[in-house]
Amino acid sequence: MDIETLLKNTSRSLYLSVQVLPRKMRPAFSIAYLLCRYADTIADTDLLDPARRLYWIKQFPRLLKEQNPRENALLVKEISGTAENPYEAELLQNFDTCLSQLNAIPAEQINPIMDVVQAVCEGMEIDLSFFPIEKTASPKAFEKDLDLKHYCRLMGGEPGRFWSRLIYQTEPVELPEEEFCSLGRQIGDALQIVNILRDLPKDLRRGRCYFPLTDLTEAGLSPADLLAPKNTLRFEPVKRKWIHWGVENLKNGKHYFRQLSKKYPGQRAAVGWPVLWTADTLYKIYQATDLLNPEKRIKISRGTIYRTILLTPYFLWNNFIFEKWLDQKISRFS
Repeated sequence: MDIETLLKNTSRSLYLSVQVLPRKMRPAFSIAYLLCRYADTIADTDLLDPARRLYWIKQFPRLLKEQNPRENALLVKEISGTAENPYEAELLQNFDTCLSQLNAIPAEQINPIMDVVQAVCEGMEIDLSFFPIEKTASPKAFEKDLDLKHYCRLMGGEPGRFWSRLIYQTEPVELPEEEFCSLGRQIGDALQIVNILRDLPKDLRRGRCYFPLTDLTEAGLSPADLLAPKNTLRFEPVKRKWIHWGVENLKNGKHYFRQLSKKYPGQRAAVGWPVLWTADTLYKIYQATDLLNPEKRIKISRGTIYRTILLTPYFLWNNFIFEKWLDQKISRFS
């Protein structure tokens, strides 16, 4: 089984996005995604008790470095049969294939891959150690703003930094590397807060409330109150606060996009699309009057996606058009 097939079967949309990237970036981006997906499966499996899941998540970055055949085989054995999706099961059985691909990656790209896997595993450690594993009548919440921002940095910001490091190795960027990567982190933070807002009802029923107690208390709410859809209006101030935090981070997309070479239009599209779609999704959440309803899932329409793709040629060659388009989307938030 080759990596391209694993990626295509695991995430067809991501597979299509990878095809427009510069050839030098594709293997590193693909294997980093698959390894993070592998870790996610470990964290979510019902085959292992919580302590064992936490053990393997803590060990996972080390396994990638040391590649001990006995430990690798034990991990695969313990999580085999985890996935209902046959393609996910296929990924689990191809850990050695992923490691072989990792070993074939150019040396300068190895550290960015290892760093992003480490960060994402640290985020999963928080999920497994801070929040209750078993279903509970009352979700547990982060204590303060910094807890949520730190979690977003691990799960979204560090992948944004990883992406930026790959770009920096691929094409000339005028900004100093750390400044460019900092912009990437902030865009990644915005993408992650969208995921947290959109998945709120589902996460609450898993015992996880990522929104801090300080915000909930100020709004006269407890984490358990968020299980009742009727409290959506009371949650509105908390929702608006974190939407605006996401928007402020997303504004960095303009300066970031400006740094990307027009010699790589596919890469510009791969950056521009998620930034624009994140703005659209944030606005859908901003407008939502039933965010706490577990029967509803907020997502942008296919029409919005297709329209963005259709208009892509206009902003691929013109930074001004992209910036004005993003400004127009951001201006909808009052």
